[in-house]
Amino acid sequence: MRTVLIYTSKRMTLPTQPNVKLTNASEYRENYANSVQMRVNIWDFFLVFGTLQQQSETQVEIRNFQGIYLSPQQAKALLGLLQQNVAGYETAFGEIKLDPRMAPHGPVH
Repeated sequence: MRTVLIYTSKRMTLPTQPNVKLTNASEYRENYANSVQMRVNIWDFFLVFGTLQQQSETQVEIRNFQGIYLSPQQAKALLGLLQQNVAGYETAFGEIKLDPRMAPHGPVH
């Protein structure tokens, strides 16, 4: 299922849902990521996707392959979609448990 995020600046009226045509650019690729890092500033959110491999008990290697900038409005819309879809997933398949060692930490840049 694909969900298209559309932000409109119209206020006080419900936007008309446009007819959306999805196409993939020639450089479009799908990848797997088990690492997402985020940097935030006043203008945008920057998500860096990569793959994490544990080399040993004390050594982890992360290989980043894609960085995506989002406007604050798109980041908030994405948050809503993720919350809705995670809730639906957990309803269907049970609670997603997180490793406590993977709790967010460190500075925000």
